[in-house]
Amino acid sequence: MKSSAAVERAARAALGKKASDVVILDLRKAVAFTDYFVLASGANQKQILAIADAVREALREAGLRPNHVEGYPRQEWILLDYADFVVHVFTPRTRSFYDLERLWGGAERREVAG
Repeated sequence: MKSSAAVERAARAALGKKASDVVILDLRKAVAFTDYFVLASGANQKQILAIADAVREALREAGLRPNHVEGYPRQEWILLDYADFVVHVFTPRTRSFYDLERLWGGAERREVAG
């Protein structure tokens, strides 16, 4: 599966669990370590866990497994690293604090609506 199709699949899975502010950052011109970030917010820790689990399941169905996973114990920011793209699921407070959209401001930004 092409990474752009997998990124879209991840974003749709997040929206399926009512994630808010789903954004895809195209980092191909900005960095060498990954091509895309998928950013999503959940209202609380339970929803963040549900969003991350839904993304993992949708991508597993497509034959993809993350190379690295972080954040499940605290559930403030769950990171799923699929090498070509990284999915970040945040609480709104954590997302605002780290502000990856500003940090990677040079990236092409696309909002994904449900």
